[in-house]
Amino acid sequence: MNESGSGSSVSNTPSAGSHQPELARPLRALLVLAPLAIVGEHLGWSPSLVFGLSAVAVIPLAALMGLATEDLALAVGPRVGGLLNATLGNAAELIITIFALRAGLTTLVLASLTGSILGNLLLVLGASLTAGGVRHGIQRFDRHQAGVNSTMCLLAIAGLCVPSLFVAELARQGHPAGAVPMSVAAAVLLLLIYALSLLYGFTRQTGADPPELEPHAQPAWSRRKALGVLLGATLGIAWLSEALVGAVEATVESLGWSEAFIGVIIIPLVGNVAEHAVAVQAALRDKMELSLAISLGSSLQVALFVAPVLVLVSLLFGQPLLLRFDAYEVDALLAAGMIAAFIAQDGESNWLEGAILLVLYALIAVAFFFVR
Repeated sequence: MNESGSGSSVSNTPSAGSHQPELARPLRALLVLAPLAIVGEHLGWSPSLVFGLSAVAVIPLAALMGLATEDLALAVGPRVGGLLNATLGNAAELIITIFALRAGLTTLVLASLTGSILGNLLLVLGASLTAGGVRHGIQRFDRHQAGVNSTMCLLAIAGLCVPSLFVAELARQGHPAGAVPMSVAAAVLLLLIYALSLLYGFTRQTGADPPELEPHAQPAWSRRKALGVLLGATLGIAWLSEALVGAVEATVESLGWSEAFIGVIIIPLVGNVAEHAVAVQAALRDKMELSLAISLGSSLQVALFVAPVLVLVSLLFGQPLLLRFDAYEVDALLAAGMIAAFIAQDGESNWLEGAILLVLYALIAVAFFFVR
């Protein structure tokens, strides 16, 4: 799960209370939906039903990936573990979007990138501030580290949005061929920033561990079991992703949902709901620094790692993914980034700020549902 330690803008470290030895009972119950989704796909069930079963079945598998990653991170140490968490934090969503790329659903892919960032900055942060504020009143956190993370997040969002403006301009000028090399160059530069962020975080982590961290925790699973669970969950998500993506177009037609709405709202929730729960739980334990690190750190991963990787992977499918977000997506991303930066400035939060973020997320969801 993507939990950015307080010493890094991007890297993650296992945290107290976030590590669970077993999958929660409600999530274990959802595992039965995975074989149902596969059977339904082969038996020709309603595409909407297959889509729904596949989407819900991904949730417990993504949680299993998070548990296995945390155990491996504990086994290899905080620094290598941080890199492992940072790399696999959004693995479930990355797998789904790769299958969507292979199917040529570029609108869905770009929308899911937008939705992941919006979900973390508005939905997750909003739910965390609301839950923590209701239980504890005004909560305080390290404004310096939160400010660094939010500023990095805003810069990363700009790194996605700026190429969109120039790619659109190239198309307007009648030079669309330049859009592909420009998107690839932007992807490489974003990955470079990601690598530099990891390097900065690891070299800056000196002295005592932050109070949220649990450096003496022991892995609940053996390394072999953790690797086996990670591999099994990855294969399961890949299988379900094929069924889910294959049912998208029919679901869009039958339910009247747009591809963009599914990408902005549904796919990010499916791939990250277990991780989102960790951020809210941290806020309920009055650990707002950890909660902010999760929401901001996951947004950084999407902008600096997931998006550029998808651009490069798309070249293998012969259908290049252009970093061309439309005006709605650009406006929503920049607004969310600035709001998160403002919240981090004063070093304290309350439930009203969280409620406003949740309402803004709901407004954006309604807009994408009706307008597009």
